Amino acid sequence: MVCSGLSSSFFFVGSLQGVAQSAASRPQEIASHARQAQEFLKEHRPDLAIPEFRAIVALDPNNVDARGNLGVLMFFQGDYPAAIPQLRAAFRLRPTLWRIEALLGMAERRTGSSKSALADLEKAFPKLQEEKIQIDAGMELIEIHTAAGDLDKAAATVSALRSLYPTNAEVLYASYRIYSDLAGEAMLSLSLVAPTSARMHQVMAHELEKHGDDEAAIRNYREALKLDPKPPGVHFELAEMLNASSVATEQQEAEGEYKAALSVNQFDERAEFRLGDISSRRGDVQEAYAHYSRAVQLQPNDAEANIGLAKVLMLMNQPDRAEPLLQRALQLDPTSVAAHFRLSTLYRQAGRTADAKRELEEYQKYKEMKEKLHDIYHDMRVKPAKQEGDETDVRK
Repeated sequence: MVCSGLSSSFFFVGSLQGVAQSAASRPQEIASHARQAQEFLKEHRPDLAIPEFRAIVALDPNNVDARGNLGVLMFFQGDYPAAIPQLRAAFRLRPTLWRIEALLGMAERRTGSSKSALADLEKAFPKLQEEKIQIDAGMELIEIHTAAGDLDKAAATVSALRSLYPTNAEVLYASYRIYSDLAGEAMLSLSLVAPTSARMHQVMAHELEKHGDDEAAIRNYREALKLDPKPPGVHFELAEMLNASSVATEQQEAEGEYKAALSVNQFDERAEFRLGDISSRRGDVQEAYAHYSRAVQLQPNDAEANIGLAKVLMLMNQPDRAEPLLQRALQLDPTSVAAHFRLSTLYRQAGRTADAKRELEEYQKYKEMKEKLHDIYHDMRVKPAKQEGDETDVRK
């Protein structure tokens, strides 16, 4: 189809001139068509530019710019079958045109040539520099891998895109879909190979907790521990559920589960941190200090552990030691409501009014943002994976 189109364009030009093209006049003819094509593009008339590029290709089949421009214009007009030979020819003439190869792969996929599309997109994707074309090519790759059931390769592409464009909504949505599919696939496989295992009960507990059925989630965590008393993570996960419970006896039981988690893994920093929280709630500042200090020692890059240790240092009247911990927490998590509030309190107590005001404004901003997120989760009937506690009482 493309060849006949190019031939008719060529003969149309020839009849208009009324003479055969000579070798000497051909460069001028090409230059004239190129100028006219650029004028049409400036006027946003790709439909008129296309015949000009076709004429150039008819005069000079190895003109890489004309081939590339013609293929690109046809691609964006949705004429993928016509775009493919032009894009392929341009890339063959200049094998470093990665954007052209990416568009070729996209056109191939949209015309059903998934195998060729995969080869071209996988080759071009790592070489692309422009954000839009790189995201578009990555999304096409993800769709191809997903359609083929190769979720691991789809996840690898998602991971590459997220490292480059961590705030892009399309990339984040693709991440959500792929990782959800991977989780579902793993859960199905586990249910087939080990339906009564401790890990299956742990997975069931995760799903039940996510959908707000805390009572059933706790039952499944307990069942998992009956089947295997020492699986990594289960004591801590059960403790988290019990600690968040409104039932007093379950809250009391949480401390034992955190300690059990540490008996299984003495380097469980999160369990150490939670024991610091429990000690702090009952007013045992020295014990809280010991747990928080150990947590920070185990994981210096845990923002919450830094905040916890800063909290007890403020209670111990050691603001000079607390301040760098809070600043470190904000380096790790600039959205931390607790860190902004406590730093505001610390600055106010030190008479640093401007700094206190700034941190209080940041606290209000992120508090409102997180409340909106909480409302979204509530509307979705899904419990957020992590909730930040109320830090407006400096005595806590």
